[in-house]
Amino acid sequence: MRHQTEGSIAPPEGTVTRRKWLGSLLIGGALAAVGGAVALVRTSSYETPSDARLQVLAPWQFVVVRAVARRIVAADRDDSVLSPDDARVAEFIDGYLVTMRPALRRDFLRLLGYTEHLAPLACGYLERFTDLSPTDQDEVLRALEASRFDQLRAGFQALKSIVVMGYYRDPRTFAILGYGGPFVVEKAGPSP
Repeated sequence: MRHQTEGSIAPPEGTVTRRKWLGSLLIGGALAAVGGAVALVRTSSYETPSDARLQVLAPWQFVVVRAVARRIVAADRDDSVLSPDDARVAEFIDGYLVTMRPALRRDFLRLLGYTEHLAPLACGYLERFTDLSPTDQDEVLRALEASRFDQLRAGFQALKSIVVMGYYRDPRTFAILGYGGPFVVEKAGPSP
């Protein structure tokens, strides 16, 4: 029970005083400001190519897609193999997202945020995905692929699929697979 001084009335138990309310408002505002500052720092300082004309992806998302593509279709034979940057995989994915249903696009963009900021933490790294070494990036992607959570495994498969689709659509990659290209039969014209 609260001790009352003469002339003061104690508020009923369980009520929030104006002082507590203002204090919690100030603390909440400070936490929101710090969180916003952290988010701003974590999604800044990304460099995109000057010729990239992004339609859906924010610059930081573009850089994440590019980094993921570099790991998923990393050249394992030699440097003569077309790179995902040369195949413009990230640009393809940005264009593909335009045609995607809004709910799927939103989920894909959230997956990029998770891959960049939270997946490395789950593997014990304090850096964001794009700041990790290629070996550490591979570890993060393997962890996503083998996650105990169905949504993360499915998200990784979607990310891998769209990267592979973006890479192997380029005719310069056909030789890697021993594929001669599409077989197209020309229609015969009218006979004379």
